[in-house]
Amino acid sequence: MHFLADSFDVIVVGAGPGGSTAACYLSRAGKKVLLLEKAKFPRDKTCGDALSGKSMHVVRELGLVKEIEKLPHAKTTGVTFSSPSGACVSVPFAKTDESREGGQGYCMRRIYTDKMFFEAAKKEKNVKIMEEFIVGEVIFKEGKAVGVKGMDLNDGRKEKEFYAKAVVGADGVNSTVARSVLGERAALDEKHSCDAVRGYYKGIKGLGGDIEIHFFESCLPGYFWIFPLESGYANVGLGLVSYDLKKKMKTERKNLVTMLHDAIENEPLIKERFADAKLEGKITGWRLPFGSYRRQLSGEGWALVGDAASLVDPFSGEGVGNATIAGKIAAKIISGAIDAGDISASRLGEYDKEIWAELGPELQTSYRMQQVGRVKFVLNRFVEKAQKNEEFRSLLAASLANEDAKKNFANPLFYLKVLLF
Repeated sequence: MHFLADSFDVIVVGAGPGGSTAACYLSRAGKKVLLLEKAKFPRDKTCGDALSGKSMHVVRELGLVKEIEKLPHAKTTGVTFSSPSGACVSVPFAKTDESREGGQGYCMRRIYTDKMFFEAAKKEKNVKIMEEFIVGEVIFKEGKAVGVKGMDLNDGRKEKEFYAKAVVGADGVNSTVARSVLGERAALDEKHSCDAVRGYYKGIKGLGGDIEIHFFESCLPGYFWIFPLESGYANVGLGLVSYDLKKKMKTERKNLVTMLHDAIENEPLIKERFADAKLEGKITGWRLPFGSYRRQLSGEGWALVGDAASLVDPFSGEGVGNATIAGKIAAKIISGAIDAGDISASRLGEYDKEIWAELGPELQTSYRMQQVGRVKFVLNRFVEKAQKNEEFRSLLAASLANEDAKKNFANPLFYLKVLLF
């Protein structure tokens, strides 16, 4: 089956939060969109399940806040940090954070989050959706992306081609679109990616409104997390930079699943809390492509968003917020390019410029925080100071929501002051 080049303005590959967001904004700009998804909704995605303030900005613009309230979720009020020494401090979300209602956030399983964004795209009048369509390659004409070729699982696995003025790759960490347009440059850098595992547990004692980040010595240079979910469940996981994990597996002969179980069974801070906890299903793993590595995001007739664009926060590991921001910006730039009749690399390069202007400083700050977070002494000092110093706690609270406050953590003098005073 072939569709004429003018049948669609844009083909979006991947209907996760980034792809569905792009489809929504493109549709609202009057563009005809074909949204292709290899799975069938509802489908799960291994993740930490927290919704950041950036996610909530887009959720509000798309009119989806009421949808969250209808779905199983937990409301979060702050973050609890623990240091390798075992010290703990709770930092509330700032009440003035406009991205959170009255200083609260949300944790919601990706099976619900992704379906919510997908259903929003499905309701758009200019969006045609095909589920269970596996894109195999991008079609090029004279060096420009003009469509995709793939297999339709709903039609006898027939090979089909679709054409459009532009192609958006929102197809995840193993993006077919990214490999097609970038070739070997689509490969992940082990020092700028993370491997993580998570499981869903019920019955953890002392589960409150905080998301918990624990820098256990046994997990360094990574961290262990507990994120509250609906009905007494929690997302429990562990992540390490891929390069560090490879070294740790050689020296300690432990994989992430073993490390997760060891922490639950042996770490004094949590082992009693997990005494009666039950694991639902299996421990699952995934890889996160960090935005500290600046991937090319656009070219002749194409753009990448979300994990396909390697935009995950290097410190928090959060990717949904940046994916939705990228989807929104990509839609704006592509829509303007179509209106101008110019889908060239130079025109779409405005997308790269805007993304790095919008997200670049925060991603670099988070990368520096990730590097500092590898040092046990620094982590101990930070948590101890936050325990004793209300002003420092307030700064931490502001940094969870405010990029200007977060910039302190990119300044070496800031760390010197924390360590010495």
